Amino acid sequence: MFALDEELAQWQEELSEAQGLPRLRLLTALAWHNRQRDPERAQALSAEIVPLLDLLPPSHVTLSRARLLLISAESEWLNGQLDSAQYQAEQALALCDQAAAVLPEESSLGRADACWVLAWIANDRGASSTGDGWLERAAAAARAGADPVRVDVIDAAAGICDTFGDWQLAQQRWSGRFSAGLDGVAPIAAGWISDFFGTCAFQRSEYGRAIGHLMLSFETALATGQIRRAVIVATNIGNGFTSLNAHEAALDWMQRGLDLARPTGWPLSIGMCLMQTAETLRQLGQREAAQSLLREALATLAPLSGSRAYAVALEYQGDLALDLGNHAAALDSFTRLASRGDALGQSDFQSSARRGQAHALSHLARPAEALAAAQGALTLAREHADASSQIAALSVLADIHARHRLPAPADMKAANPMLHYLQLALEIAATIEGYTVPGSLLDATAREHAAIGDFERAYAISLQASASRDLTHSQQATNRAIAMQVQYQTERAQTEGEHHRQLAAAEAQRAAVLQQTSATLEHLSAIGQEITAHLDAAAVFRALDRHVHGLLDATHFSIFLLEPGGEWLACAFGVEVGRPLPAVRVPLSDPNANSARCVRERREILVELGEEDVTPNLIPGTLQTLSLLFAPLRVGDRVLGVMTVQSLRAGAYGERERLIFRTLCAYGAIALDNASAYRQVAATLKTLSTTQEQLLEKNLELERAYKALEEVSLTDQLTGLRNRRFFLQNVDADVAMSLRGYDAGQHRELTECDLQAANDLVFFMVDLDHFKEVNDRYGHAAGDAILVQMQERLREVFRESDYVIRWGGEEFLVLARATHRDEARAVAERMRRAVADRDFDLPDGGRLAKTCSIGFACFPFMPEQPRLLSWSQVVELADQGLYIAKRSGRNAWAALYSTEASRPDGIFPRLMRQLDQALTDGEVRLVSNLTGPLVLDGERRRVGLSSDLET
Repeated sequence: MFALDEELAQWQEELSEAQGLPRLRLLTALAWHNRQRDPERAQALSAEIVPLLDLLPPSHVTLSRARLLLISAESEWLNGQLDSAQYQAEQALALCDQAAAVLPEESSLGRADACWVLAWIANDRGASSTGDGWLERAAAAARAGADPVRVDVIDAAAGICDTFGDWQLAQQRWSGRFSAGLDGVAPIAAGWISDFFGTCAFQRSEYGRAIGHLMLSFETALATGQIRRAVIVATNIGNGFTSLNAHEAALDWMQRGLDLARPTGWPLSIGMCLMQTAETLRQLGQREAAQSLLREALATLAPLSGSRAYAVALEYQGDLALDLGNHAAALDSFTRLASRGDALGQSDFQSSARRGQAHALSHLARPAEALAAAQGALTLAREHADASSQIAALSVLADIHARHRLPAPADMKAANPMLHYLQLALEIAATIEGYTVPGSLLDATAREHAAIGDFERAYAISLQASASRDLTHSQQATNRAIAMQVQYQTERAQTEGEHHRQLAAAEAQRAAVLQQTSATLEHLSAIGQEITAHLDAAAVFRALDRHVHGLLDATHFSIFLLEPGGEWLACAFGVEVGRPLPAVRVPLSDPNANSARCVRERREILVELGEEDVTPNLIPGTLQTLSLLFAPLRVGDRVLGVMTVQSLRAGAYGERERLIFRTLCAYGAIALDNASAYRQVAATLKTLSTTQEQLLEKNLELERAYKALEEVSLTDQLTGLRNRRFFLQNVDADVAMSLRGYDAGQHRELTECDLQAANDLVFFMVDLDHFKEVNDRYGHAAGDAILVQMQERLREVFRESDYVIRWGGEEFLVLARATHRDEARAVAERMRRAVADRDFDLPDGGRLAKTCSIGFACFPFMPEQPRLLSWSQVVELADQGLYIAKRSGRNAWAALYSTEASRPDGIFPRLMRQLDQALTDGEVRLVSNLTGPLVLDGERRRVGLSSDLET
């Protein structure tokens, strides 16, 4: 409904980076909450919202259009265009009803806001009962939307409106609704509740208490963008001070309200401030000024002639006309007020209007009409049990009878009508607890008693009048003290608030300076990295020139470097107004040259010249500058030269600019020193370059030779296969990988992927059958040819990733890596057939059929205990299978597999020495392509890899 200034600032900050739906939400919030703060901006934001509505679902679009209509309706209402405002608010209400089925809570809140606007439109028309009805509907909608803050605000507003009708009844109805303590209440709701309490206190004539409540309401209204409410509350505070006879404070507050109202152009706000100020001036006796302001107020309020504010202005105009003795004008004002009071149904206007009419008619010599008007006022006061208004009406009746000869009232018991009405007034005054009878009423009563000769009674009442005046003076003094206290508290609160604002502003300024300094240092750091990255002096000069002109007011910028002898400074780089400076040299001993003095004294020099001063040692052809800043280029204890920046503007280099220049000088000195060192190093490197190239070529030759030698050492020269040395270098890594695969199942539950992973190693021992006969019969050349063809057939069967090793002579070892043990027998059969099914070509053109025998074993031998046998022992078992195949007829393959009955303890020696018994016990399973009986015993050649058989 309303939002704090801090929230709007946060939304505004977020808006700059928001896009799409987040931007639409922020635009809607800002437009709604700027509707009184800045109506023009609210309308501009609304226009930006319309093209974005397509991003929303249909029901949300409906509610967004309703919200835009309410923003426009509120603007029209504030500007006094009530018909247009009412039409747009009713349209918004209809849209909210359309969306209620899909978005019930959001629609309820929209209805609450629409009814809220319609209520104030009705009040400004003077239709207070209609406004009360709209407020009831608004409260019901807020409750349906589950928004307690809206409920509190709307109920408090309804209580304020009721207070103007019958404040005693309103206080009874609403005081139980709100707690005097506002702890835990939302600030927006607290402002309206304070306004309610202040209005009630005002009606009870507790002006000091009323002002305290209303001040809180005023501050809250300002902080939440309720500008119209702030204006109204400011004028009410002014009225409170007026009632306390603190007219200066009253005028101050009314001026505050007027200062808020005038920039808005809102007729009701401006008119209300003008009329309240006029009433205060009237009470101060400044009647002409008051009359001028009242005329302006009534003209401003003319479009809102049905409002309560217009009625108040009429009342003030009538009172002023009575003071000025213009009774005809007073009668006109009070007659119009009576009409407005009857239309509004507000008893205070009805009663005061008839009393004013009676006064004016009496002075216009129309006693009968005056008497009827005064009696009408008395009747109204009695109907509403308003004792104060009854006393005022009776006083008017007494005054009318004093001026004119009129028939006595039927129930008169006193000596004359004047005394009759005055005694009735005193009797009513006696019933009011704590009421001080006005001295003027007692004086009039005393005069009437004296007129009929009752001097004793007249004297007694005169004493009462004197005591009443003393009491009144005391009360006025008390009121002035209350006003002074309230003013003091207000000024103190304002002073403290201003102090806190100044502290906050100082803190914000300090934070801004720190942020700016931090940003500058960060920027300088980036510049330093760029400058020091250059190793060429010319590039350093260009970078410094670019950044000096980007950060400082630099008409002139130049760099002087010490020559090798250290006696002269030479201008290595210089630019003035975009033109290069001539190359000049300055002796280091020159007493007038600031550049030379800067190097000699090793310190920064700032020269500030007046318009008439002359720059010392001005370089011919350069401009006369007024601000000159010099800084040495230092690296440690060494000074490389000096850098200077100069401006045509006086006072161009403050502390911040000097810090920037000092930092650039430091970076420049480092970069130039690095460039000088780089030049020296480059010369040395150039000298070494040829030697380095030659050494590099030699190193490459040595590396190539080493790689070739290493390749030879790992390769069998006849077949091109890897040799035993290669195998021994690489087998341990494959064994470790296989073991890691098996270890995974010991630490976690295996997945389907784990179960399918190929973690086995299979060692194949392949041996050509009867190869010695080839050498003996066909010669060693034929044997070598068969071995070469054998490696080709091995490569055909096995994968590129497998290790194919010439183990020795006609024997080959193949390590099938990352495979499944169940696939080993199929691989062995393919290998056997690759040899047996195709003849070998001999060097003489002949062909020779050969076979091979194969033994293989899997690692780990026992998967349940993968580390039970080493890879070398598994190779021994593969060799055992090879010799079983050979002894059983050759052209065959055989392998040993563990079983569930395998006993881990001593299994390797048993398989090597007691294989037949192990097979009988089911401790091992022998697989082979042979169908006949297998020969298990016999002499077997050892491959020389396994450890002792007893282990």
